[in-house]
Amino acid sequence: MYKVTVSRGRLEESSVFSCDGTMSLLDAARNQGVKISYGCRGGGCGMCKIKVDEGQFERGLCSKAVLPDSDRELNYTLACKTFPKSDMMVSLQT
Repeated sequence: MYKVTVSRGRLEESSVFSCDGTMSLLDAARNQGVKISYGCRGGGCGMCKIKVDEGQFERGLCSKAVLPDSDRELNYTLACKTFPKSDMMVSLQT
């Protein structure tokens, strides 16, 4: 089980949830009451875009229109298609 810390900016406190790596970050967060915005849950809308600040992960298939290679290189990903492989720290995009 991995610990995932979600930063919501400087003024708000971080949220923490656990994820075993077989469930997406979005599904694990929602199951534990941590809010991450989402739309399609299929990697096509980009509403659940996050930035991975620390940690290893596996990314499933998602649209290059909402997550281009330039964003991927900067560790942006979609929570609905991201599976942790270690403890992680992520930032929500506003």
